[in-house]
Amino acid sequence: MRPRPQYNAPLYKGSEKLKDKVAVVTGGDSGIGRAVAVLYAREGADIAIVYLAEEQRDAEETRRAVEKEGRRALLLPGDVTDPDFCRQAVESTVVELGALDILVNNAAFQQHQEGLEKITEEQWDHTFRTNMYGYFYMAKAALPYLQPGSAIVNCGSITGLRGNKQLLDYASTKGAIHAFTKSLAQSLVKRGIRVNCVAPGPVWTPLNLVDQPPEKAVKHGEKTPMERPAQPEEIAPAFVFFASDADSSYITGEVLTLLGGETTAA
Repeated sequence: MRPRPQYNAPLYKGSEKLKDKVAVVTGGDSGIGRAVAVLYAREGADIAIVYLAEEQRDAEETRRAVEKEGRRALLLPGDVTDPDFCRQAVESTVVELGALDILVNNAAFQQHQEGLEKITEEQWDHTFRTNMYGYFYMAKAALPYLQPGSAIVNCGSITGLRGNKQLLDYASTKGAIHAFTKSLAQSLVKRGIRVNCVAPGPVWTPLNLVDQPPEKAVKHGEKTPMERPAQPEEIAPAFVFFASDADSSYITGEVLTLLGGETTAA
């Protein structure tokens, strides 16, 4: 992408909010996932990065960025639509990094289509298996290792609240993720495990623009009050907030929208 998504957050100063924690970040090879991995490392966490094998080069860049922050990075190539892989990823994290304190469900798939007729059954199934089943598989695999004070942070989307006529399947999964967040939060609150969701508007990431023509991509986010998309580094601090007991120990079941000046989500 040109210009490249910004993830280093040079103005963000770490303060050991996640000191010696271990986090798994799915979709951590690029976009929001990469920015979250970097800020978690800056806050003192070691990071396991889950990504598709074909994104190896991007994942290596994330690993270098995490290690530059002085923390360990574990690369875990695989597909979150496979429950066996999700279990293996969690087990490898615990073996290699010693624990699991934070799960960030971020891996996603989207493909724009002009209307319901254009969406194949295969696309619908793949979108749900990646975006919704993957969150379920990872949360279920992680749960035996999470302790009181642990956190699950899901990545939702404004499309899950407002809908999107070109992203029928994607928006539907994001609405499901919001409900999953609130339901899982209620289920786990007695165990001291918090579950929250960050729901951004337009963000400058490969996920949002990979299937868009250049003339449309350059207009991404221009309808927000700030007249631009967010950079991943501007979204990542919200994930720190939800992962940190110092910031959000009394918050669970929330869906936080980040919309570039919009003040209503629906």
